[in-house]
Amino acid sequence: MQPVFRFAPSPNGLLHLGHAYSALLNEQEARRLGGRLLLRIEDIDRLRSRNEHVQAIVEDLDWLGIAFDGAVRFQSAHMDDYRKAADSLRERGLLFACDCTRQRVARAAQERAVCLPDQPSTDPDGAPLYAGHCLHSPPLPDQPVAWRLRMENALQAVAGHDLTYQAFADDKQTGASRWITRQVAPQRWGDAVLLRKDIATSYHLSVVVDDALQGVTHVVRGRDLEAATDLHRLLQALLGLPGPRYYHHDLVTDPDGAKLAKSRMSKPLRQWREEGATPDMIRTMLGFAPRERQRQ
Repeated sequence: MQPVFRFAPSPNGLLHLGHAYSALLNEQEARRLGGRLLLRIEDIDRLRSRNEHVQAIVEDLDWLGIAFDGAVRFQSAHMDDYRKAADSLRERGLLFACDCTRQRVARAAQERAVCLPDQPSTDPDGAPLYAGHCLHSPPLPDQPVAWRLRMENALQAVAGHDLTYQAFADDKQTGASRWITRQVAPQRWGDAVLLRKDIATSYHLSVVVDDALQGVTHVVRGRDLEAATDLHRLLQALLGLPGPRYYHHDLVTDPDGAKLAKSRMSKPLRQWREEGATPDMIRTMLGFAPRERQRQ
């Protein structure tokens, strides 16, 4: 099977050096293995996504010299795919409706932390863990609801399944890199939201469905998404989808050691270009061979 990689930015801002590193690493590994590289625009959040950012993403990636295979997949055009996946989970009693506000979830998590100090009160992203209010008190009629994964039932449904994945890892002692098998612990995400109140899907659900439909075999993304793989492997098992291999790379950081982020107004690639940087300068800065050398 030919390897398939994907680079999947969200058009809610301009690309920065961290995005460039991830895109270039995907390109490097795809070409090294004789695979295909796909571009996916993760624009399910229509309130934050901007057409001008989509155009800027395409222009920046083209400026870097990254060539993608096939047509671009826009998540916003495939909501039916996510709806079908959600319906299959709902029909099996694996989703439940929740009208809790963020404030209620946070307040309950704080109370839980006081009563059960030895139990986690946040998920791997640092968000308050859901305390299960709507499991026992269904939402009122006509209230906007999110749909959460009933984690206890989900784990029972995959009992006996191989909830592991192949991860690319560096041996700190020898410096060698190899693929290792990692066990997942999806329960640390609690009853995670799979369909948001404002959007009929979520990052977790849509990315799992997309990777399967696009035949993605290798997921190369930042280490900040490593913990999400636990939840993604659970969803893949529940939906009968294949599990790709995962390569979670180190993050590009600023001089203070903080990861680059749109929310922190990290310097975008567009500004580097305007200040005279060339694609080969960016490639070299990030540890990749210049395009000219690759052609030789």
